Amino acid sequence: MAVDLIIKSNKIYTCAEDSENTLLDGYVAVANGRIQVVTAGEVPAEICDDETRVIDAHGKTVVPGLIDPHTHLIHGGSRENELAMKLNGASYLDILKKGGGILSTVKATRKASVEELKAKAWNSLDQMLLHGTTTVEAKSGYGLDLDNEIKCLQLAWSLNLEHPVDIVRTYMGAHAIPPEYKHNPAKYIDFMLYDVMPNISENGHAEFMDVFCEEGVFSPEQARILMKAGKQMRFKLKIHADEIVPLQGAELAAEMQAVSADHLLAASDEGLLGMRDAGVTAVLLPGTSYYLMLNKYAQARKMIDMGIRVALASDYNPGTCPCENLQTIMTFACFGMHMTPAEILPAMTINAAHAIDRSELIGSLEEGKQADIIILNAPNWEYVIYHYGINHVDKVIKNGRVVVNNTQLVYQGGDV
Repeated sequence: MAVDLIIKSNKIYTCAEDSENTLLDGYVAVANGRIQVVTAGEVPAEICDDETRVIDAHGKTVVPGLIDPHTHLIHGGSRENELAMKLNGASYLDILKKGGGILSTVKATRKASVEELKAKAWNSLDQMLLHGTTTVEAKSGYGLDLDNEIKCLQLAWSLNLEHPVDIVRTYMGAHAIPPEYKHNPAKYIDFMLYDVMPNISENGHAEFMDVFCEEGVFSPEQARILMKAGKQMRFKLKIHADEIVPLQGAELAAEMQAVSADHLLAASDEGLLGMRDAGVTAVLLPGTSYYLMLNKYAQARKMIDMGIRVALASDYNPGTCPCENLQTIMTFACFGMHMTPAEILPAMTINAAHAIDRSELIGSLEEGKQADIIILNAPNWEYVIYHYGINHVDKVIKNGRVVVNNTQLVYQGGDV
C-alpha cells in the first residue's frame, strides 16, 4: 500500500526509548497522519505511487516535533515595565509583594476580551510552530476566579481545535492569591476546592492541575490539600516545586505521584530520590533562571546521574520567561546546566511527552505514533546546539501535513 509522505535523510534521530537504533540513515513513511515505517535503508518502490510526496532531506537533520510541557500560554498584557526593577535588584517575590508579577497579569487577563487573548496566544503558537514546537501544555492561572479561569481554559481548547499545535490544558488556580482574597488565603483555597475545581473537572476543562508551592505563595500543607482534592477529582497532577526556596516540593511531588515536578532549583537530594522512585518527571526551565538573573540553575547533571527522567520546557509567560522558542532554551540547557546535545534532544521530545502523559502518542519517531516531525537545516543534532541564536527549522510536519515549509508558515488558519 502506498503512503502519503516519505522523508529521507542520513540523520534521522528517532528518540525511541530502549532502542539502540536511535540514529538512522534511511526514511520515515507516513500515512493518514501516522508513522507507518521508520527504518534504515532505501525506500521500497511498492510504498510509493504518483500521490506520494517525497522529501529528500539528505544533509539535514530529522527529529520528532519538539514538545513544550510547561507554558503559561494564555494571558493578557506584558511586563516589560518590570525590567528596571529586576536590574535594580528586586527579586521575583519582591515584585509580587508590590502588586506586580502575576497579579499585574491577572488584572490584564481579566480585562482582556476573548478575542484579544486569542489573537495574542495565536501569535505565540505561530512562533512556537515556526521554531519546531508541535505540542504544548498550557496553564490557566491568570484569571484566579471562576469565570476567567474557565474563559482561558475554553480558549485553550478552541485554539487546540483551530491551530496546528496541539494543546494540553492545565488548571492552575493555585498560581497566586488574588487581590480579593489577599487577607483571607484560606477562603480562596476553599473557593478553589468547592467552587472552581469541581466545575472544571465535571466539565472536562482541564486534564491536569498545577500548584505553585513556594514561599509567599502556597505552602506545602496548602499544596497537599489541593493536590489530594485534585487527585480525587481525577486531575493528573503537576507542581511548581522548590523554585526559589527549598520547601520539600520535590518530596510532595513524589508523595502525590505527580506526573511532573517543575523548576526544582532548590530541591533536596531526598526529594529528588523520591521523585526518581515514584517515576516523577523533572521539568527544568533554564530560560527562567537566565531571565531572573538567579545565577543558579537546576542541577540537571545530578538528576540525570540519579536516573531521573529530565524534560525541558520554555515556561513561556509574560514575567519570568517571555520566550516561545525552544531552540533558545536548548542554549541555556547546554551552557547553564551543562546538558549535552545527546541529553537535550530526548529532554525536548520523548521525556517531554512523558511530562504531559503523551509518550504513547508523540515524542519519538516510531511506527503507529503521530507524524509530528521537524526537518532542521543542520548536518546533525549537535550543530543545532552549537550554532545558537538562529532558527534551524526548515520544515514542520504536523499530523502528517507540512505546516512550515522553507521556514515559512504554510497552513491555512482554521484548516488543520
